[in-house]
Amino acid sequence: MTRRRTVLRAAVLGVPAAALLARASAAGAALSDGDHVPALVIGTGYGGAVTALRLTQAGIATAMVEMGMAWTTAGSDGKVFCDMLNPDQRSYWLRTTTDQPVGYFLGINVNKSITRYTGVLDSEKFAGIRVYQGRGVGGGSLVNGGMAVVPKRDYFAQILPSVDVASMYDTYFPRANAGLGVNAIDTAWFETADCYRFARVSRDQAKASGYTTTFLNNVYDFGYMKQEQASTVPRSALASEVIYGNNYGKRSLDKTYLAAAAATGRLSITAQHVVTAVTPAAAGGYSVTMNQIDTSGATVATKTVRADRVFFAAGSVGTSKLLVAMRAQGKLPDLPAAVGQGWGNNGNVMVARAQHIWNTTGALESGMPAMGIDNWADTAGPVFAEIAPFPAGTELWISLYLAITKNPNRAAFTFNTSTGAVDLSWRTAQNQPAIDAAKRVFDKINSAQATVYRSDLFGSNKVWGDDLTYHPLGGCILNQATDNYGRLTGYPGLYVMDGSLIPGSTGVNPFVTITALAERNIEKILATDI
Repeated sequence: MTRRRTVLRAAVLGVPAAALLARASAAGAALSDGDHVPALVIGTGYGGAVTALRLTQAGIATAMVEMGMAWTTAGSDGKVFCDMLNPDQRSYWLRTTTDQPVGYFLGINVNKSITRYTGVLDSEKFAGIRVYQGRGVGGGSLVNGGMAVVPKRDYFAQILPSVDVASMYDTYFPRANAGLGVNAIDTAWFETADCYRFARVSRDQAKASGYTTTFLNNVYDFGYMKQEQASTVPRSALASEVIYGNNYGKRSLDKTYLAAAAATGRLSITAQHVVTAVTPAAAGGYSVTMNQIDTSGATVATKTVRADRVFFAAGSVGTSKLLVAMRAQGKLPDLPAAVGQGWGNNGNVMVARAQHIWNTTGALESGMPAMGIDNWADTAGPVFAEIAPFPAGTELWISLYLAITKNPNRAAFTFNTSTGAVDLSWRTAQNQPAIDAAKRVFDKINSAQATVYRSDLFGSNKVWGDDLTYHPLGGCILNQATDNYGRLTGYPGLYVMDGSLIPGSTGVNPFVTITALAERNIEKILATDI
């Protein structure tokens, strides 16, 4: 335990972490056609990063495959990532225009033209929803707001009844928080910080309207943010850097779990490779086929490697799509019927309110949320609403929220034989329960504060951002599509380790839950399978 904590603490420091990860993802470390590896992890997000660390600490050489880039090289502006106000090709995954979650202002589309490139944020569009996902070594940790929230204990017991709750809250959630580098804001500093005026305004109005608020822990280094506010270090959270990556201050996975795995000397990361097939190998284990792509998305090589064990950690969408395709194409024909089922959007819906001109939210807004409205106890429509920033660099009198609700609706992934693609059955109308729950809260706040909704930020005359999600969950539900520890039934040596295990909802931002569940599962797998 001591060694684990020491390695993780060292990795969080940043500079050595970058060097360690660069070595693990160097060109010479990339997988070659015909290679044989003991363990292959598909994806470098939360579940994959946990898996890689614990495998390498157990002495197992581990190869990771990531479809996105290793974000280690600065652009012409001297920074690795671009900011939200000046998006360029680094912002989006293989798009020629941006697709911002808040893509309108005064009802006018404000998205910008960009060069097609393997950028850091993917807006993957299905028939009824856009799903935002991180692309790069570190997955979603590169592009989220860093809110590290542990779900309500009783709700966790409802969503994953086969998991021992006591062990999660006594062991695995604390382990995940330590590994992620979670820290709490200085609440006294929060009360006077210019960059959190927007949050204080929403908090005070929520309280005056009868609602409870709570501080949110984060993986962003709040000590660094204090220095940003004082202008003694380069700004990141205070420089409109959020959804396209943070250049400073954020403890993303490349600086924590992945750096610690790299420090063992047993990790290799093969970036810009898209896995297209997994099938049993004649020599034992599994053959994994992948396309190497360039920054335009074009395939430049196809490789097949053999792995004794394969860990699927490509995220709820990526893992579900791959497994559904493998079953339909006869490559893994005996996968359970539950694979592809139980997908949900964590009840996500966005909304904004217009403040009175005398009630300013501040020109300087931290990109890292620090507070939420907690109305989860309302049985008529539970809501946990993150008080989100609108870091436009100027005063706009806008209060923005990402509401997480208890939407019971679910969808399924299916293979489309005519197109060869995997579709998602979710339709926008399925988000009506989320709108209804959020409306109960914000109607009351608007009534009490004599304010109104902004109806110009998600389209023309559109109040609710109901066609997008930051929190895709489900598709390979634990103890349904897999056994109780993520093993895929009928295929020894195949495991699912990511958010696809969680049935559509956590009631809060989900990455701490994904991390803790992966910690639980890999501990069991190491003890019994390897």
